[in-house]
Amino acid sequence: MIHFPKAALLAGLLALGAAGPGGAAAEAVVPQAVLFREGTLDALPQDHALLYRRDVDLPADAAFAAAQSGVMQLAHAPDAPGQVRLGFGPDSDHLRVLGAFPAATGNPMAMVHLETLVRDMARLTGGSQFYIRNRLKEALLRPVAAAGTQGGTEIVLHPFAGDANAARMGGFAGLEIRAVAGPSVPGWYRSLEAIAPDGSGGVLYRSVIRFEAEEALP
Repeated sequence: MIHFPKAALLAGLLALGAAGPGGAAAEAVVPQAVLFREGTLDALPQDHALLYRRDVDLPADAAFAAAQSGVMQLAHAPDAPGQVRLGFGPDSDHLRVLGAFPAATGNPMAMVHLETLVRDMARLTGGSQFYIRNRLKEALLRPVAAAGTQGGTEIVLHPFAGDANAARMGGFAGLEIRAVAGPSVPGWYRSLEAIAPDGSGGVLYRSVIRFEAEEALP
């Protein structure tokens, strides 16, 4: 998993708080502060779950894309106080547990999204997960412009722009990570996207997670 020092969060949170009324654009934010905010599950009732939809587009391997697309459900673990569990499956009735996470540290969805991106990119390019993960960490600490939009604050990252190994990454050299997050959305995240172009106006790889609903568990 990806771990980050809390010190870098403070500056980003302060910048995020500078946004004006109605979601006006802030001058800059530290992406890590937007994506790894603590306390985002504090308001989630014990008997409720957050539902997301993940869609993967990979024209070169449609079977892989289909297997990685489906429903994601985040809920408190009934037998492990203080933890939440993330399930994934073709629908909410057929879920397998992907992992358990401390609820106090916030919604793990961004961490899962980025770690999955690391795995997928390494598989598709033959690159090192260690190298890819470190470049993502660096990008998360570089301030970027933020814009107010429906559902919260939107940020966009280009983690491999100008990278010394860009020529070996194919379309992933132009990878764009886009996130919309804010307090108006249960669990904080409206959407998390990672898109790599194919160089011909199309898509080499796309992974999108979108919030769908908060619902009471049966």
